[in-house]
Amino acid sequence: MDDRIGLAATNKLMAVRKVFPDHWSFMLGEIALWSFVVLLLSGTFLTFWFQPSMAEVVYDGAYQPLRGLEMSKAYASTLDISFEIRGGLLMRQIHHWAAMLFVAAIVVHLLRVFFTGAYRKPREINWTIGLGLFTLALIEGFAGYSLPDDLLSGTGLRFVDGLIRSIPIVGSYIEFFVFAGEFPGDLIIPRLYIAHVFIIPGLLLGLIAAHMMLLVYQKHTQWPGPGRTNDNVVGYPLLPQYAAKAGGFFFIVFGFTALMSATFQINPIWVYGPYNPSEVTAGSQPDWYMGFVEGAVRIMPNWELTFFGLTWSLNVFIPGMMLLGVLFMALGAWPFIETWLTGDRREHHLLQRPRDVPTRTAFGVAGIVMYAVFWIAGGNDIVATKFHLSLNAITIFSRIAWIVLPVIAFFATRRICIGLQRADAERVLHGFETGVIERSIEGGYSERHAPLTPGSQYSLTSRENKPEIALPYKHDANGVRHKSYGLEKLRYKLANFYFYGAVDKPTAHDVEHAAEHFADHDGHPVTLGEDFQGVSETGVPKSH
Repeated sequence: MDDRIGLAATNKLMAVRKVFPDHWSFMLGEIALWSFVVLLLSGTFLTFWFQPSMAEVVYDGAYQPLRGLEMSKAYASTLDISFEIRGGLLMRQIHHWAAMLFVAAIVVHLLRVFFTGAYRKPREINWTIGLGLFTLALIEGFAGYSLPDDLLSGTGLRFVDGLIRSIPIVGSYIEFFVFAGEFPGDLIIPRLYIAHVFIIPGLLLGLIAAHMMLLVYQKHTQWPGPGRTNDNVVGYPLLPQYAAKAGGFFFIVFGFTALMSATFQINPIWVYGPYNPSEVTAGSQPDWYMGFVEGAVRIMPNWELTFFGLTWSLNVFIPGMMLLGVLFMALGAWPFIETWLTGDRREHHLLQRPRDVPTRTAFGVAGIVMYAVFWIAGGNDIVATKFHLSLNAITIFSRIAWIVLPVIAFFATRRICIGLQRADAERVLHGFETGVIERSIEGGYSERHAPLTPGSQYSLTSRENKPEIALPYKHDANGVRHKSYGLEKLRYKLANFYFYGAVDKPTAHDVEHAAEHFADHDGHPVTLGEDFQGVSETGVPKSH
C-alpha cells in the first residue's frame, strides 16, 4: 500500500500517527462506538423484511397461537422475522441487545468523563456533543422499541403520548401533530420508522464524526504519572498498534453481543400480542434507560390545576418533561459553572482522580443514587409482587428516599474522598505498610514501612492544591460599590463549599524530610534489600 499510494508520506499530513493513551477506562467510549456499528449492521438486515405499516391484516404465519388475529403489518412482519426468516430472531435480539449496550456504554462513558474532569477546557464542546449523543440514543431507542407495534411497545407509546399532552397549553396540539390526529392514529409507526432508520442515525453519525475529530484535534486526555504532562501524550500511535487493538476490540464487542443474543431472550413480542389501545400489559416496564422517568411519574403526587379553562397536569409534566429538561440543562451547563466557580480557565489534558475533587464526586454519586431510587420506583409493582411488599409503602418510601438518600450519599462520599486524600498524603510521607512486624530491644512492636517508588510518589502528588479564594472587595478605592459584588460574593461562598475539606498535597520539603526519616529510622529501611523485601504495594508478599 505504501509503494502504490504513499501512505508513509500521508502520515505526515494526516492523523494516522496520532498517539492514544492506553487505559481500560478509555475503552468505554469504544464500546459505545462498536455497539453503534453492530446496530447499523443488524438494523440493515432487519429493514429487508420489516414493514412499517399500521394497516390491519389477519395473521396466518408460523406462530400458531396468534393465527387468525387482526394485527398491523408492522407486528405481523416482526413475527415473520422472528419465526420464518432464517437468523431473523437472532438478528432481532442482536439489534436489541446492542441498543441496550450502546446506551449503557454512553452512560458509563459520560460518568467516567464527569468523575475525572475530562470535560474541562478545551473539551466543553465535546462534552456537549456527548450529551447530544446520549439524548439522540434515548430517542432512537424509544423509536426502535415502538416499531413492532406489540402490546408492550404500544403501552410505552401511550406513556409518551401522556407526557406530550401534559405540556401546558400546547400539549394537545403537539400530540395531534405527532400522531396525525387522535392517539394512536395510523401514521406513527411509519413516522417512527423514518426517524429510526434515517434521520436519527444520520444525526448520530454526524455527531460521532465531530466527536472523534475533536478528540484527534485536541488530543486525548491521560492519567497523571511519570513522563505525562499537559504538553504530551504517552501511548500508542493510531497506526498500526491502536488500530489493531481497536479492531480486535470490535470483534470482542460483537461476539459478546452475539453470545448474549443467542442465550438471553429479549423482547418476546409474541408473548404480548398485538397492540390494542383498550388493553395494557400487566407489569409492563420500559427499557432500562427510560425507567427513571416512569419511576418519577409513579411517585409524583396527584397535582392537577385548572385555570384559564385548561387542565394543567403537573403530576405528569414535572416528573416527566421537566425532569428530563432540568437533567440535560444541568449536565450541559456544568463545565461552565465549574469554570466560573473555580476561576480556572487553563487548558487541562491530565485527568483527575475522583477523590481529588470531593464535592464534584459527591454530586455525581448523589445523582446516581437519585436515579436508582427513580429506577426502583419505576418497577414498584414488580418489586411489590416479587418481594410481597405493599405497593403504597414502596411508593411512600420512594417519595422520601429520592430526597433523603442523595443527601446522605453526598456527604458520605465527600467524607470518604477527603479521607482518601489524607491517606494518600500519609502514604507519600510514611510509605506503605509492609505487613512485617518487628520487635524492638525494649519489647515494643511496630510495623515496618517501605517508601513509595518515585513514580508512585509523583502520581499521588501530581494533583493541584486548593486555590486561594479571596473575599471580593465591596467598594473600590474611591468608595464606589462594585456592580458585581453580589455575584462575586455568591461565587466566593459556593467556591468555599466546592473546595470544602480539600487536603493539600505534601510539598517537596515534606517529601525530602520523609526520605531523611526513612534513612535515619531503624524501623524504616530505605530500600528493600536482600535481608528484607516485605510486601509489594499491591499486597503481594515478596520473598524475605
